[in-house]
Amino acid sequence: MEYIWTERGFGYSEREFQKFFAKTNGYLSEPLARMLMERTGGNVDNARAFLRPKWSMLHDPYLYKDMDKAINRLCKALDSGERIMVYGDYDVDGTTSVALVYSFLLDVFFNGKPTDKLTYYVPDRYEEGYGVSEKGVLSAAARKCTLIIALDCGIKDNPRVDLAAQKGIDFIVCDHHTPGDQLPNAFAVLDAKRTDNTYPFDELSGCGVGFKLLQALCKRRRISEKRLLEYLDLVAVSIVSDIVSMTGENRVLAYYGLKKINSCPMTSIVAIIANAKINNKTITVEDMLFAIGPRINAAGRMKSGMEAVKLLISKDLSEATRLAGGIAIQNNERKEADHVITENALKQLKADPANAKKCSTVVCGTGWHKGVVGIVASRLTETY
Repeated sequence: MEYIWTERGFGYSEREFQKFFAKTNGYLSEPLARMLMERTGGNVDNARAFLRPKWSMLHDPYLYKDMDKAINRLCKALDSGERIMVYGDYDVDGTTSVALVYSFLLDVFFNGKPTDKLTYYVPDRYEEGYGVSEKGVLSAAARKCTLIIALDCGIKDNPRVDLAAQKGIDFIVCDHHTPGDQLPNAFAVLDAKRTDNTYPFDELSGCGVGFKLLQALCKRRRISEKRLLEYLDLVAVSIVSDIVSMTGENRVLAYYGLKKINSCPMTSIVAIIANAKINNKTITVEDMLFAIGPRINAAGRMKSGMEAVKLLISKDLSEATRLAGGIAIQNNERKEADHVITENALKQLKADPANAKKCSTVVCGTGWHKGVVGIVASRLTETY
């Protein structure tokens, strides 16, 4: 069968294209430059912004529904000496989120000195599961916390948010997942995917939403946004590792975060890079995706996400090096488990040729590590 292909036009003139192409200085081929123009709607400014993201492209954080409420509550807690718990998921997006918000609040409001006024919590993947857990809420209550900032989770954890309210604990939910039929009864819910959303970009990572909370806090307290630049390594790693759309604000934050990693990386990132033996003169997105991110993720998959946060907030190179070494061991264990389970699963599938034609297949095994089976399942779908 033959097809007639029709090139879709976007209304830009050849003169506009040639002007844009000339400014790429030869690092884009003409076909690639034309493709970029078309993928960005035929708009020269959009195409330039894609190649050269600018900090000014970030949206006003107060466009988020409930942001004003969230900052009012956070400022009240900080000013009155309330105890705050920073709570996040156990994957790389969650642990970088916790490290970002905890580190910023500790450095700016507590002079970098650990205090019982500020703590963090990451649930155990196997004992507590995903999201806000009852154990986590009870831990906050035991520590006499009156505010929990939930990052990369919480949007569907209505019962646990209600439990917290019964304990006198308010919630600020910072999430990027799609809400359920009813939003949790939190003090504030920051999620651009809520149905009454007023924010112009809904593809931020969980750590990105945490960044917007801190950006809003900086605006309220007149703190220079330059302070936020110190933690952009974490935001960039979360964006790349969580496979969110590399457009809009994600592209801006990843761009500046990558520049930060290549100029003045955080102590924890220095330790991870050294442990991973990344010898490139320039750290790339691929390095974040295949070397840095998986190591951070391995802690939550194989042991505890708390180990990842301990590493990410460390400012002591010897301590960070030790923690990075421990997480590297867990990453190697993850790789080995992945290999063994994949081979076992493939043997089961190949044993019955009919599996190749089935719409769905089921494999199982004794002792398969719960933190790895999801990766294996994704790999199996590439063939079956």
